[in-house]
Amino acid sequence: MSIECPDRAQVVIIGGGVIGCSVAYHLAELGWTDVVLVERKSLTSGTTWHAAGLVGQLRATQNLTRMAQYTTDLYANLENLTGQATGFRQNGSLSLATDSERFEELKRGASMASCFGLEVEVITPEEALKLYPIMTTENLVGAVFLPRDGQTNPTDTTQALARGARNKGVKILEKTQATRLEKNSGRVSAVVTDQGRIECDFVVNCAGMWGRQVGEMAGVSVPLHAAEHFYVVTEPIPDLPRDLPVVREPSACNYYKEEAGKLMVGMFEPVAKPWGMEGIPEDFEFGTLPEDVDHIEEQLGYAIDRIPVLGETGIKIFFNGPESFTPDNRYFLGPSPEVSNFFVAAGFNSIGIQSAGGAGKVLAEWIVNGQAPMDLWDVDIRRMMPFQKNKHYLHDRTVEALGLLYAMHWPFRQPESARGVRTSPFHLQLKGKGACFGETAGWERANWFAPSGIDPVYEYSFKKQNWFPYSASEHCAVRERVGVFDMSSFGKFLLQGPDACKVLNRVGANQVDVAPGKVVYTQWLNDQGGIESDLTVTRISEDQYLVVTAAASQMRDLYWLRESIRVDERAYVTDVTAGYGVLSVMGPKSRELLAQMTPADLSNDAFEFGTSQEIEMGYGLVRASRISYVGELGWELYVPSDFALGIFDLLIEKGEAFDLAPAGLHALNSLRIEKAYRHWGHDIGPDDDPLQAGLGFAVDWNKSEGFRGREALARAADSLPSRRMVQFLLQEPDQMLYHEEPIWRDGERVGRTTSGMYGHTLGGCIGLGYVSHESGVDRAFVSEGNWEVEVAGERIAAKASLSPMYDPRSERVRA
Repeated sequence: MSIECPDRAQVVIIGGGVIGCSVAYHLAELGWTDVVLVERKSLTSGTTWHAAGLVGQLRATQNLTRMAQYTTDLYANLENLTGQATGFRQNGSLSLATDSERFEELKRGASMASCFGLEVEVITPEEALKLYPIMTTENLVGAVFLPRDGQTNPTDTTQALARGARNKGVKILEKTQATRLEKNSGRVSAVVTDQGRIECDFVVNCAGMWGRQVGEMAGVSVPLHAAEHFYVVTEPIPDLPRDLPVVREPSACNYYKEEAGKLMVGMFEPVAKPWGMEGIPEDFEFGTLPEDVDHIEEQLGYAIDRIPVLGETGIKIFFNGPESFTPDNRYFLGPSPEVSNFFVAAGFNSIGIQSAGGAGKVLAEWIVNGQAPMDLWDVDIRRMMPFQKNKHYLHDRTVEALGLLYAMHWPFRQPESARGVRTSPFHLQLKGKGACFGETAGWERANWFAPSGIDPVYEYSFKKQNWFPYSASEHCAVRERVGVFDMSSFGKFLLQGPDACKVLNRVGANQVDVAPGKVVYTQWLNDQGGIESDLTVTRISEDQYLVVTAAASQMRDLYWLRESIRVDERAYVTDVTAGYGVLSVMGPKSRELLAQMTPADLSNDAFEFGTSQEIEMGYGLVRASRISYVGELGWELYVPSDFALGIFDLLIEKGEAFDLAPAGLHALNSLRIEKAYRHWGHDIGPDDDPLQAGLGFAVDWNKSEGFRGREALARAADSLPSRRMVQFLLQEPDQMLYHEEPIWRDGERVGRTTSGMYGHTLGGCIGLGYVSHESGVDRAFVSEGNWEVEVAGERIAAKASLSPMYDPRSERVRA
């Protein structure tokens, strides 16, 4: 029976794939039933209908894993909840390693999985063969088995979610295409379809590979691109066991799934084929793309080598269908930074089925409650930069993006495609000095410097990589002499107006009503006291502030600040990121060096730590801020872009007498972790409050008008935190920490690391991580414990401390 298009709805969802139906289902579960889902053709058309239906649980972070676990539990019960069969089976999954590096990756993943409460087994090739007897174990070195992983029928599962939503009152309109979005006062006010106009309070873009163009209707950047995705399905195989686990062989770029007595072999080839550059055909519904056996010939060969019966079995289907991929291979979730009531759930990079339940649940809660229910930074659409919707950029990055799902997830791995997008004023000078660049938010950033005669190219490993000794030299130069970092990628905002101070004092936990020239380190908190931003605020004048944040969170923090300005407040924010190059000059000789470049008095009395001045330097004016992210005396120099090269050349010239070393972001990371400085997005985030993170010193409890999150934080302050950040030093100098390694105390797992790097001054790998204890975590708990950190299944003895192990009193910073 057809449903008439209503005039109004609280929420309009655009897109009837598994994601859109999941959002509708979960909104209804929360009591929001005035919801309309519009689908241009039929439910599941586009991508969902041809998905492989794999349901894995282990993801890259704890919260993404929690969401995948929820998806598995939901699918296991969905038929009982809705009466619609889903075809869900829980036969487990098996990941194969064909070399030692891949096996270490899998073992590190298994250790991480144990932190998240997943059942996981590291097994031998012989044990893997018992689970999957139709394969050969040739060249296998090991495997990991997750017994609760599963598989499902994508179409039936989507229909079950749709039925559950309909049963609670959600209207689902098929053959209804959204053609235009109307906006009023910067918000979407109506969705215009070819069947009628629907006024609404919220819009959710679940349009899959059409997500980019739906975003454009609202003036929202949704940078995704379709690519061809291949799999083959065999003829029936006699006596094929029905209880076979899903097998992933990432080194072969293949997965293998039993399906109704046949085998499906899917591919994530490293060089993909973008599709839809000229637009998706208007009549595209359950369409397929032309076969290209040559493109997947290599992967098919690997599959036959692994499963010999494939060589004796005919192929029934050579399938090629489009799926959408994002520039960083992580999907998009949350409110757009451009239009606050326009939410996005799209770009699922071939993991839409296994992500749909959790993604739909948390996005529904985000819409209903006005805040994300957990830290979702990894998939928050506000991590994307506006330029990333560029068609040529997306095409070129998609060539690489599809294959990243099964590529080695190396520490510090850098994208290879669509590079050189954003460069600092110092880029060519740094390149001439041997810089090896990485990429963040499109910025080319010097990660390390190769000495003369060495190619500035990564050689990846889970051990100490080829750049290790060169970065160590940079690290030591900053500790012992002076180094310079290019930090031009900082996000930089100018907040101006009579109410600028009022806005920032309400948003931030620390006091910003300070004298002009004072730099304030602060966090912006949510209503639960969680850390939404970690940044510095410099008061330039009575009604003008400079806000400086990390490159990766530029758009997110800009959105947070703009949304925090009330309608009646006289304040406006301008993004001035591109207007300034930033040179961070750090080390015990930094004062002596900079004194050769400026007539300004840089002494302690004249230029205190935590202050900022506009000073003469070379032939220009520079804002110099005496702060540090490395634990040494130093200044950040904010140089207008048109003066940048002259200042840089002068610095290099004067720096020769002080053995100035160019230093990269890897050295910055090792220096800051030695000093136990936190990093937003790794060590701190919305799930962490300043008291847990050891940042209570940056909270001003006495501000007359309080600050957002104060009430929740005050309640937490009534007792000793049961969860706190601790610094660790491994006692085995050859082991490397990165993140998500389990932390053990007296034989009990009590936490996990959040970041790690080799500490060249302390002589071992340093990790930061949270530990939990029901009675509270204090200095006695830390000092009296026998601590270990688990690396790829092996526990390594570690020293633990609540205080920074390097310069705990910050005497060097204030020298």
